[in-house]
Amino acid sequence: MDERVVAWGQELTAVHERLRDALEVARAAVLDGGVTPEAARELRLFCRGFCAALTGHHRSEDRNLFEVVLAERPDLGPVVSALKQDHNVLDHLLGDLDRAITSGLPADDLLRHLDGIDAIMETHFRYEEKMLVRVLDATAREDLDRTELFGPLG
Repeated sequence: MDERVVAWGQELTAVHERLRDALEVARAAVLDGGVTPEAARELRLFCRGFCAALTGHHRSEDRNLFEVVLAERPDLGPVVSALKQDHNVLDHLLGDLDRAITSGLPADDLLRHLDGIDAIMETHFRYEEKMLVRVLDATAREDLDRTELFGPLG
């Protein structure tokens, strides 16, 4: 009987949970930020850390995970294309957030940026999980590396 140690779809879901948590940490940093130089540095740290984690996750999916999916299920090409398009939208939103942080926008403006990212990210994650978790869980490849598939949070 073939007993795999890794259920790749569940790994994907776990990474998404960690990214949701990282977004909440960034949001808390904005809410607690105040106007002191120390608070501004902390805000940049948390928001940029979240941005780097989400970007790293998406780059790993684009380079590696989606190849695994398409090898198993070539019919999911349109799904992969839509997910990559979401990645591009999120890249744009993350760039806007970084510019907002750098320019010193007030907390309300930063929260609006985070809310926009959250809305797109959540829709993206739900669609990705709906379409890919079962495919990934059925993938019996032990040669795969978590970090290569899912990024630094893998």
